[in-house]
Amino acid sequence: MDSVTDWLSAHKIPVGRAAQDFFNWLQANAAGAMDAVGAGLERMVGGALWLLQTPHPAVLILIFAGLAWLLQRSWKVCLLVALGFAFILNQGYWKPAMESLALVLCSGAICMALGVPLGVAAAHRPKLYAFMRPMLDLMQTLPSFVYLIPAIVFFGIGTAPGLLATAIFVAPAPIRMTHLGVSSTPPHLLEAASAFGATPRQKFWKVELPHATPQILAGLSQTVMLSLSMVVIAALVGADGLGVPVVRALNTVNAALGFEAGFVIVVLAILLDRMLRARPAR
Repeated sequence: MDSVTDWLSAHKIPVGRAAQDFFNWLQANAAGAMDAVGAGLERMVGGALWLLQTPHPAVLILIFAGLAWLLQRSWKVCLLVALGFAFILNQGYWKPAMESLALVLCSGAICMALGVPLGVAAAHRPKLYAFMRPMLDLMQTLPSFVYLIPAIVFFGIGTAPGLLATAIFVAPAPIRMTHLGVSSTPPHLLEAASAFGATPRQKFWKVELPHATPQILAGLSQTVMLSLSMVVIAALVGADGLGVPVVRALNTVNAALGFEAGFVIVVLAILLDRMLRARPAR
């Protein structure tokens, strides 16, 4: 048995070296494309940040409360959103909270724009989903810190690597939820649509998509929550936001600062979850 283990140890599969060679190849052959992607991500976050920081905080709180009413039709949710953002303002974390929110919004937009079409395609093509499943498992189980290494190599320090690492970590959620919603459409509904002469496109827009909407909204909620959970990790590569005071508190062993920033992250997560969750059917 020792000889077998020694042989296995001596003939190591070059997983790390293969990854390094791949990243080196990308650096040598796709530097221009990476620079363009990084600049685009920086502009995207900058635009979202401008929208969130230009209005007065009081005006933005009213906007958030109005958005909560449009999404949930509940005065309780509106009151919770208004009080929650007022609490963030009271604690002095309005600017970093908006920076984190801009990162979350951009990450959510990217993930949903890619995840929903991929989920629909995977639901209609089982072989495609069988091919995608191992990659989705890898993306969800690989430690999020690992994503920071190639992100820093390609984009340097700043918002772009934090946004890229967040998007890669979060993308499987909308893909899986959209696939679940579309693939679980009851066959009798599809048969009834076919009996009435519906085309495949009509069946998708009139039957599959409405049936999958609750799952897609659940995927959106998961996307936002997972993105927000990455704000501390994004701060390690230079992204602004609520992760910065958490990292500072960790470096200085400042319990008060760490609890304040952590509690604000929790409050922001609760507010976004209440605003984006699917309304119960009546």
